[in-house]
Amino acid sequence: MKILVTGGAGFIGSHVSKLLLDRGHEVTIVDDLSKGHRDLIDQRAKFVKVSLADENLPAVLAGHKAVIHMASLIEVGESVKNPAEFAENNIVGTVRLLEAMKKTGVKKIIFSSSACVYGIPKKLPILEEDPLGEQENPYGITKTTMEEFCKLYNKLFGFDVVILRYFNPYGPGELHNPETHAIPNFIKAVLEKKPLPLFWKGEQTRDFIYIDDLGEAHVLPLNLKGLHIYNVGTETGVTVMDAIKIIFDLVGYEVPIDDLGERKGDVPSLVASAEKIKKELGWEAKVDLEEGLKKTIDFFRSLPSSI
Repeated sequence: MKILVTGGAGFIGSHVSKLLLDRGHEVTIVDDLSKGHRDLIDQRAKFVKVSLADENLPAVLAGHKAVIHMASLIEVGESVKNPAEFAENNIVGTVRLLEAMKKTGVKKIIFSSSACVYGIPKKLPILEEDPLGEQENPYGITKTTMEEFCKLYNKLFGFDVVILRYFNPYGPGELHNPETHAIPNFIKAVLEKKPLPLFWKGEQTRDFIYIDDLGEAHVLPLNLKGLHIYNVGTETGVTVMDAIKIIFDLVGYEVPIDDLGERKGDVPSLVASAEKIKKELGWEAKVDLEEGLKKTIDFFRSLPSSI
């Protein structure tokens, strides 16, 4: 299948693109490189440096059978500081993409959403049928709105839509700048033997999903018709502090904790029910947290010290 991946030079997009190529798909990566990294792009893919606001987007889309949409700003703290930028890039960018798809007859989209759409969950684990909660930050509002536009294009124009609600992805290749995700920041601090930055004393519960498992969830639904929504998580909740202890055990030493207090926009607990994606697609997480953290530590150890 000929597939266009937006944000394909990013952490998740580059992994998904490689997996698609390994499975024999033809991949075009669209990325403006404002956040992505050129060296993460698989050489087997066609790369077009273009933003979703570019008037040439329909010409790039023509001839593809599906779009996997991952191009969005993701930093929760930055969204609190710059909500207009997030709304323009994430929401308006998605509408422009959907319009370009409609214009070119590409009516299949797999959308990269987030567990943040549930807000503060009333119960755990979280089911896809649970109501979306009041949002704690502008990033969450953009994701819920992007979902709604995808669903609307299914309803109005017959798009085949798969919405994947990620829980907490981590793994090799995560090189955001600035980096706001916990696992890479923890690992980099430990390897550099610097104080480890920690919000909420590490008491938050998270469902950490390894990047290879997450990537697989994008390949399995390519032939689905209609509208489908899936959580992508391990169904295992781990406190952030417990994840840190695993990192300490794996490297064989500890570093001091830099207690950063509370952070606006965080929710206390997120744990997925993945029963639906298991039942309908046969997907399940295979890499446990200790194995995934070991691979991630090895990746960051392999990087030049200047990165």
